Amino acid sequence: MKIAKKVSAVVWLVLVLAFIYIPILLLAVYSFTDATMVGATIDGFTFKNYITLFENEELRGMIGGTVLLALGSALIAAILGTLGAIGSFYSKRTAKNLINYANQIPVVNADVVTGFSLCVLLIVLLGIDKDTFVPLVAGHVVLCTPFVYLSVMPRLKQMDNNLYEAALDLGATPAQALIKVVIPQLLPGILSGFMLAVTLSLDDYFITTYTKPPTFDTISTYVVNATKGGQTDIKTALWALSTIIFLIVVIVVVLMNVLSRKKKSQEARI
Repeated sequence: MKIAKKVSAVVWLVLVLAFIYIPILLLAVYSFTDATMVGATIDGFTFKNYITLFENEELRGMIGGTVLLALGSALIAAILGTLGAIGSFYSKRTAKNLINYANQIPVVNADVVTGFSLCVLLIVLLGIDKDTFVPLVAGHVVLCTPFVYLSVMPRLKQMDNNLYEAALDLGATPAQALIKVVIPQLLPGILSGFMLAVTLSLDDYFITTYTKPPTFDTISTYVVNATKGGQTDIKTALWALSTIIFLIVVIVVVLMNVLSRKKKSQEARI
């Protein structure tokens, strides 16, 4: 009976992983071919799509703008989310509950509602010009900050509360205790939140569509527009871009896990 349960669990896990990763691997394979659509017969392998990706000026500009937007928005979100989590953690129960509930709303709210609301508030009511990129950055920060908050809060709950008070007793100011004692304890959570924010910003479509300047495209909006028509070589170059993004994510996840295990082993030795 136990063996049957283990076998069924393994089979179920394999099926789930296959459902998730086989399409990605299939796309990666076709990114090295001359095929114009996934599922077509493969006649040979080539790096044409990758060459197009890096030689096309429009694609390079789109990728560079998307990465800068993601890193900038994630940095602001990491700061705000971390400060919000710290403020909530050291607040009284009523204030803490209110902050937690307020943080949950953007997480479960539909992106299309958030994007349209920001468009109405920032562009229509406040009259901020979309060409300034302010609505776009603000939209991505609103999207990412709650997830940074959720990444940092567990680290705060695991932290020894006496560390902050001990730093104050030893003569540190509240700011020094925060920067030199609390923040270092939260770094893994802050880093995880930052990486999650970068991923969310890269992936977002609805908020970006409502708040971006007319002449600016991120990867998500560019891909959607490219699939509706346009040059075939641009479409297939996007397969190469998807493969590169997937490989980068895999490398980052592996490195983070390796570093985390090394840190835990070092702490265990101490």
